Amino acid sequence: MEAKDIRFIQNQIGYEFSNTDLLQQAFVRRSYSNENGGQNNEVLEFIGDKVLDFVVVKLLCTRFGSMTSDAEWNEYECQHSEGKLTVIKKSLVQKSNLAYRIRMLGLEQFLIMGQSDYNQNVQNEDSVQEDLFEAILGAIAIDSNWDMQTLQEAVEIMLNPDENFEGEENYVEMVQEWMLRDSGSIPLYHFEKVNSSTWYFPFDGVSQSFNVLGSPEERELMQSTHCCLLKIRDNLPKFRGFGRSKNQARKNVCKLAYEYLKKNDYLFTIEDEIDEPSKDQAINQLEILARRGYFPVPTYDFSEEYDYNGNPVWQSKCMIEGESKVYKAKSSSKKEAKKQAAYKMLKYVLENY
Repeated sequence: MEAKDIRFIQNQIGYEFSNTDLLQQAFVRRSYSNENGGQNNEVLEFIGDKVLDFVVVKLLCTRFGSMTSDAEWNEYECQHSEGKLTVIKKSLVQKSNLAYRIRMLGLEQFLIMGQSDYNQNVQNEDSVQEDLFEAILGAIAIDSNWDMQTLQEAVEIMLNPDENFEGEENYVEMVQEWMLRDSGSIPLYHFEKVNSSTWYFPFDGVSQSFNVLGSPEERELMQSTHCCLLKIRDNLPKFRGFGRSKNQARKNVCKLAYEYLKKNDYLFTIEDEIDEPSKDQAINQLEILARRGYFPVPTYDFSEEYDYNGNPVWQSKCMIEGESKVYKAKSSSKKEAKKQAAYKMLKYVLENY
């Protein structure tokens, strides 16, 4: 693994290794060690699995519960039941989510594999990416001497649990989604410790800054211990955000970047999703927009009538749940009637959503 690869990985996970050999080991599959000797990532994966469970439970209990301040009793109370916490935890640590997070961090490309794994392209499998996620956490656990604060920061950065929590704008995912649509690339992060000189040196980009001297925002900012730098496109400025943790700094820099994109009209609109509206492609184009979250998947209703000569005439209705507009079309062909109704709905949503 080259030095630039190690720097990239450490920036993405928000942790700098004292022993970079441990980091490299986290990427070594057994197929490689069988062919070339040395250690692989299987034991690190075992360690990381236990670390992940513990840290996620701690995050959930901290976020959703607290000690009561009742004069008579001092007990722990939680706003969710055991069953609800189990569901949330499962969604966070399930294989598909860990694999998704590895891909969103751009880390699967660095797997070190034997020829048999390369022949089968196993780096694209969810189970392999899940193993990598856990192995990296295992490597951090050993390298940090099991420092709890370090492990929690690593899990928050790598897992981005806010995606699974309701009631918050997830700017990390929103910026990531924008970049994937814009260039097919992922955000590049770099974390730094805040020191007394941070506030006085000029920053060549867009930085989170004070609104009013002496304001609560200024006091909060001055208590920051970490800053996060973000690069999203060569012809756009760099962004800098602050926080009391690496994860908070990343949230803040992503919010700053997203607000910049919005203010300067870089955000995609529904019209940007479709190159050229077409009656022949209207059914598929509506489904694409639905999969991207603009509205529920359209449904269709059909009825058959007959003209004066006894020939069948098909009527199709195109509907979207929650939308009062219903578009109808008639044709001697059921398929053609569906296309026409879909095209009418497509033109409506492109103009109004």
